[in-house]
Amino acid sequence: MCPTRERGWGEEVRSGYVRPGGPLVSRPASLFSNGIPSVPGIIGEGADATGRCRYNHLLMDEGHIGVDESGKGDFFGPLVVAACFVGPEHLAELDGVKDSKKLTDKQSIGLAIRIKAVCPHSIIAIGPAKYNELYAKFKNLNSLLAWGHARAIENVLELQPSKMVISDQFAAGGAAVKRALYEKGKEIEFRSMVRAEADIAVAAASILARAEFLRRLQRLGEEFGVPLPKGATNVIPTGRVFVAKHGREALGNVAKLHFKTTQQVLAG
Repeated sequence: MCPTRERGWGEEVRSGYVRPGGPLVSRPASLFSNGIPSVPGIIGEGADATGRCRYNHLLMDEGHIGVDESGKGDFFGPLVVAACFVGPEHLAELDGVKDSKKLTDKQSIGLAIRIKAVCPHSIIAIGPAKYNELYAKFKNLNSLLAWGHARAIENVLELQPSKMVISDQFAAGGAAVKRALYEKGKEIEFRSMVRAEADIAVAAASILARAEFLRRLQRLGEEFGVPLPKGATNVIPTGRVFVAKHGREALGNVAKLHFKTTQQVLAG
């Protein structure tokens, strides 16, 4: 089981460990004529017609870190950021890994178990109450995301050296993430790109983040006795039920209060 520790910001950090020389599934990765492993299950922007990510063939000799988040567009639940290192030795076990938005919840949860078992990773989950506190401090979602991405990247670098990290382009050029990195992270090459989930390491990180978001969203609903839906457009009736049951002051324990949805919920 991955160790869990609390950091000063109040987020939960889980870091996955891979035993060098540990067992791998015997099914090999497919090879192209040049001997480069294909990327299982990755089709989309950034991939060629065979499904091989254009970026991975440059990076998979040594592997690289991908980072992604889940929950930033959901009214209820936490913000979760995950970073994951994928090397050529991991590809055989990552069949089916792709952008979590193209997977069902059940598929994401199942794949996350497999990814955690083989890939060095870090998952940072910021619950709604802490999220609201940090958002009031940062005053900007991108700044909060940059901080979370940087911490997840640093955690993975403690487990697995890497020369490169790939992220989606939520901040122009990744400059905000670079500024938030500590000393070890400042030495790494950082690439941010549109539709970065076409890269297998980013896709793996997106699955880890989504699975953790789903787990925590369900747990919050069970804790407060109100099932909490995903998304931001179909949540107003549930928000009003929650407020009627627990009071206005409790809404920040389950929801991101800077959303315009908050006013619509409280106006009911």
